[in-house]
Amino acid sequence: MTTDQSSPLFALDIGTRSVVGLLLRPENGSFSLIDSVIKEHEERAMLDGQIHDVPAVAKVIETVKHKLEEQHGPLRKVCVAAAGRSLKTKRARFEIDISAKPMFDRDDVLHLELSAVQQAQFQLANEIDDASTIDYYCVGYSVLAYSLDNEPIGSLLDQTGKLAAVEVIATFLPKVVVESLLAALTRAELELEALTLEPIAAINVLIPPSMRRLNVALVDIGAGTSDIALTDENTVIAYGMVPVAGDEITEAISDHYLLDFPDAEQVKRQLSTQETVEITDILGTEMSYAKKEFIAPIEGNIQHLARSISEEIIRLNGRTPKAVMLVGGGSLTPLLPYYVAEYLGLPENRVAIRGADAIKALQSKPGDPFGPELVTPIGIAIAAKENPIQYSSVTVNGRTLRLFDVKKLTIGDGLLAAGIDIARLYGKPGLALMVTVQEQLISIPGEYGGPPLLLKNGQPTTLDSPLEAGDQIVVERGQNGEQAKATIADLLEDIPTLSLVINGEKREITATILQNGVVASKDSFVKERDQITLLSKRTVKEILQLENISPHNFEPVTIIVNGERWSFQPKQTKLLLNGRPVLPGHEVKSGDEISWEVASENQLTVATFLRQNEVEPEKSITVFYNNDPVEIYKTVVEVKRGDSVLSPSDELRANDQLQLSFKKEEPFILQDIFTAVEIDLAHLSGKKVVLRKNGEETSFNSPLINGDRIELLVGEKLSLFRSS
Repeated sequence: MTTDQSSPLFALDIGTRSVVGLLLRPENGSFSLIDSVIKEHEERAMLDGQIHDVPAVAKVIETVKHKLEEQHGPLRKVCVAAAGRSLKTKRARFEIDISAKPMFDRDDVLHLELSAVQQAQFQLANEIDDASTIDYYCVGYSVLAYSLDNEPIGSLLDQTGKLAAVEVIATFLPKVVVESLLAALTRAELELEALTLEPIAAINVLIPPSMRRLNVALVDIGAGTSDIALTDENTVIAYGMVPVAGDEITEAISDHYLLDFPDAEQVKRQLSTQETVEITDILGTEMSYAKKEFIAPIEGNIQHLARSISEEIIRLNGRTPKAVMLVGGGSLTPLLPYYVAEYLGLPENRVAIRGADAIKALQSKPGDPFGPELVTPIGIAIAAKENPIQYSSVTVNGRTLRLFDVKKLTIGDGLLAAGIDIARLYGKPGLALMVTVQEQLISIPGEYGGPPLLLKNGQPTTLDSPLEAGDQIVVERGQNGEQAKATIADLLEDIPTLSLVINGEKREITATILQNGVVASKDSFVKERDQITLLSKRTVKEILQLENISPHNFEPVTIIVNGERWSFQPKQTKLLLNGRPVLPGHEVKSGDEISWEVASENQLTVATFLRQNEVEPEKSITVFYNNDPVEIYKTVVEVKRGDSVLSPSDELRANDQLQLSFKKEEPFILQDIFTAVEIDLAHLSGKKVVLRKNGEETSFNSPLINGDRIELLVGEKLSLFRSS
């Protein structure tokens, strides 16, 4: 806004106790005070900064205006401020799941921030009785912290994770405050030139942006309330108010010294400039008091005011700030800075009363009244002119709204004012799939929801795009994401292969993929609760079967065993792995060479048939008799053809039908040796026989294991055994 250097700025500070009017002249980026007038309300027309009697307040405004006009000519336009005590400040936190979103961009961050502001708005509405009668506007918000997966983070831009969250502090102002203010100005025949907020006005002139990296509290102590604003990390982080201020001290003086309220107010003001005060009470008694003596009876009330201010500062800030600035007429209350410092645990020099002479943009000259009571009205004139607040009419989805423009309005502000649930603008993510891969349960996220459709005047726009008067906004919820889809190849980073040489030919054997136990292609789509496994370990036999290779050039003989078809190869094939004989069940590894040799034809006996089908018909151990090895066999399976039990050496015929069963496993015992050796019982008659196993005397029922040594001693250690 361009400032006219010749015309003065007329500003009004409409407070609970009085109205302050002043004229400022802009001069090349600075300002000089031309004149000021203070007029007290004749009745309680204001309560806690809110106009309750518009005609009465308008009358006082007219009086101030006329006094200034007598000296400086007609005044038509005025800068005013909405009372900071009407502001409501709320902290809120909002979080969203971003696990299905690859990157977090600027629109996503704004969507998250505005959702948190809306959460604060809901909190405020829930605290207010009959909330439907009060229209609150968000006049600004500050981000306190971002977090990713519950860990603090400086910025969410381009971040990936599972959970993104933001905590904000948002400030709201009731529309009725502004409407009553405009009504009083209209009655006083004044036109609103610019509007600001009282805390913003005071902070803008005393704590410029360059100082806001410091954690400082500014307290404007008026008559009915004390307004508090806090700065930190280059922004205004909180506004607050306590309903105690200068009037409490005036009332204490009035009660204790029997003074009329206006007289008590006058005496209170004298305490800031005089060491003795003269009073006349309502009974006509005249008395004189030293300042310290006069203050003693009301010191408890001063402590209460200091304690109330200090506790609210701690509540808003979460800790003691670095310093406190006191402004407003109530800041001149004796001992107030001392007790505020004491309750906050600050050195006395960190709590100071600041007058209008501390405003850097203000030119001073001898005789100017630059006390703390002028900080806010001068700030109103400067801030309202440089950063005015306006009303803007916009349309959101066909609904016309008037926005209270205390900052640069954005599309997001329009959506908030329209009551649109910003948290639901993005489409819902698609359903995830739960699949088990190699015994590990994994979740496949669905497609994330689409962004909302945002149009400004028919053109695509973004949440942080500027919003101008007359703009037409259309918003539609984003499309829901599709259900998760994936192929087996998407879930397997690498499908292992075996590089082998089979009978001189190089082969690449890919691991077999099983989907719920059935062989599947890597391009197969998975379904909910599918079990995906890889068979990468292979035996010689499995490799040959997979490659459809048979090392034989004749048909096998088929035998039916327990109702199943078993085969027998009449010629014995010797399988070789890297040139060495191996069993078909031997495992192979990459780089191995498989080959085979075909021997002479085998006789089709029970034993050879079972062994070719990897069933061992007998088990054996080797023991020693007189240092000679003796092999003992025990049949472990029973094979029947019809009702006949076959021995391992019995021959089989093609298409025989056999019944095979496994015997209960029993250990070898010493008497089993008689199946392999013969004994001449005639020579034992009448002689002492001693049986030893591994040098110790034993019995015929003693168990035998591989490698045991047996001796039978008769008479002169003659052995009566001979091999059978």
